[in-house]
Amino acid sequence: MSLRRVGLCTAGLANLSLLASMTFAAPNEPLPTRNDSGATSRESDAQLPTWLWGEWSRDWILRGKVKSSTLDVHYLQTPTYFADVRIPKSRSSFSAVQSFSDLTDQQLRLLAGQNGFSGRTTLAGAVATWSDEVAFQPSDGTADTGRLERRPPDHMHEIGLDGSYTEAWRRLSDGNGQYLVIRVEHSGRLLRTLVVVGNRFVYVRNRVKDLPIASSLEALIETTKATREQIVDYLNCEFSVGRVRGGSVSWEIQQSTLPWREGRHLDFVEQLSVRNAGAALVPRAVGDDQWFVSVNTLSSHDINALFSRQ
Repeated sequence: MSLRRVGLCTAGLANLSLLASMTFAAPNEPLPTRNDSGATSRESDAQLPTWLWGEWSRDWILRGKVKSSTLDVHYLQTPTYFADVRIPKSRSSFSAVQSFSDLTDQQLRLLAGQNGFSGRTTLAGAVATWSDEVAFQPSDGTADTGRLERRPPDHMHEIGLDGSYTEAWRRLSDGNGQYLVIRVEHSGRLLRTLVVVGNRFVYVRNRVKDLPIASSLEALIETTKATREQIVDYLNCEFSVGRVRGGSVSWEIQQSTLPWREGRHLDFVEQLSVRNAGAALVPRAVGDDQWFVSVNTLSSHDINALFSRQ
């Protein structure tokens, strides 16, 4: 992955036929399913190899002769789409904080050291490209690529094309073959996405306006001489990782770029309802947005188990 990604260590549905065209989903109508998941068990040039699908954690990164592991890195890869959340292990506790208004100026600057990415992954030979649609940090204008070396059964190394870094990755789970990506767009811009791999999820909410090109959020804050209000606008982008079941609540957020969300139920799933015992998943309200299921390998039973209210 690019230096922008590795260098910030401081601070649709089952039993429905695929729809080839994108269409609007109306309230109480099943979400359309895009024919772009590539979600089959057979590897081909048209999709990522199955060994890359799943939940990954980064053990370390080596730059020059310095090996470090200062981030909690959560990387979910589906047959096509991915989501990646990176929280500094040294990040202070925000237990008393309930919103941006409760943060001190120093705490705001601490949050600028976080990272997250979501988009689509492609592979050409051994070279992977992660095309970010939403990123917590600003783009530096360079492509996000890396050479992958598989180390069976469940490890891989990612090496910078210029040799500047090596990352060691470990696959925690293949998700038991269960992958789901729900996307909400407006005029072609991704607003929100939910990426599910087995029992793990990453939820992403885009900021209102895209950031200008910069080497980092810290640099952007400095060069724009940002006011507190502008800094909040820069930071108001959510990347939350959690588990669907097994927490203190269902769909429990465990780590988030918005720390006050941690330990809470992911309220995005309340905007979806199940019909016909899992044969259809419908948004409760749509407005001018477009809702899609872009990846789905789940059965009706799986959908019902994930989204039905108990």
